[in-house]
Amino acid sequence: MMNLSQLAPDYIRAIQPYLPGKPISELVRDLGLNKDDVIKLASNENPLGTSPLAREAMIQALTESARYPDGSGFELKATLSEGLGIPVDQIVLGNGSNDVLELAARIFLRPGATAIYSQYAFAIYPLLAQAVGARGIAVPARNYGHDLEAMLDAITPETRIVFIANPNNPTGTLCDARDLLRFMERVPQDVLVVLDEAYDEYLPEASKANSIAWLKNLQNLVITRTFSKAYGLASVRVGFALAHADIANLMNRIRQPFNVNSIGLAAAQAALKDVEFVKLAYTTNRTGMQQMTQGLTQLDIEYIPSFGNFVSIRIPGLPTNTLKTYRNLLQQGVIVRPLGNYDLPNHLRVTIGIEEENRRFLDALGRALKELD
Repeated sequence: MMNLSQLAPDYIRAIQPYLPGKPISELVRDLGLNKDDVIKLASNENPLGTSPLAREAMIQALTESARYPDGSGFELKATLSEGLGIPVDQIVLGNGSNDVLELAARIFLRPGATAIYSQYAFAIYPLLAQAVGARGIAVPARNYGHDLEAMLDAITPETRIVFIANPNNPTGTLCDARDLLRFMERVPQDVLVVLDEAYDEYLPEASKANSIAWLKNLQNLVITRTFSKAYGLASVRVGFALAHADIANLMNRIRQPFNVNSIGLAAAQAALKDVEFVKLAYTTNRTGMQQMTQGLTQLDIEYIPSFGNFVSIRIPGLPTNTLKTYRNLLQQGVIVRPLGNYDLPNHLRVTIGIEEENRRFLDALGRALKELD
């Protein structure tokens, strides 16, 4: 009997699926732990939860669950347009920012084309390239971050997209805004640069790139952002892209109808109005990052300085020590993210939580490290 899966292109059958962070429910099932005794610091979620305004908006939206959502996302795009100072026709809504990243890849990549991204960058970028038969090129990192000069040198006539995550996940590194703009100005105009700013809300104002203003002069720039992180809406999946109107038009042509559901649309629009919640998320992260890094220093654990809401730490010794530490933390009810699939086999990524969660992680890590001796 024919195996129909063999009819799929080789590049599709070779894909290794993206591995998300371990859910709390899975750990509870596997180890028989009490759900209330488990903390998840693996997926860069907002430890404060969801804004009260967004939660109330979702409850109200449930009353219209039998109706299809507004396929254009008119009200959300209008709110984004007003807040960001960008025309509505330059906004594309997505089912999380992953969705709009995929739209860009589907439009500009094809077999024979190349996509460039940094070593240690977001794992979705090579998957997007592979899914359309393009070739991904990982440019060696510099101090765990983007080497913009090397990425520029890697561009060839076959290059169609350059992905840049700023701040980068999972390393937390940040490109200097001036260097990034100089890079953009030197990229060939027929190469699209996708600037992934999923963690932009966690940056101090002095560190932010004025990337939206660049859109006026850089027609080959696409900026992607998400409501999953600082806005605390990871489960309802809302993201968006900002681009030249012609590119936004193409992205809107191929996106799935109703790709953002009614509950997500309502939640995102309300979240944009909850300025105090986002400020609290920012300050909680800044305080938590200081608590976390001071604790890591006391434990003599090396870490990568981070501009996100997470920090990647290096476990001493062989990679087997990292896996032992990861499993030990799971036994203690603490979920973090191993980074072996990012070519960082000695590293674990830890989301910054509230004070109690950070303290619990540091205590658990201290116990796990003692068992390595």
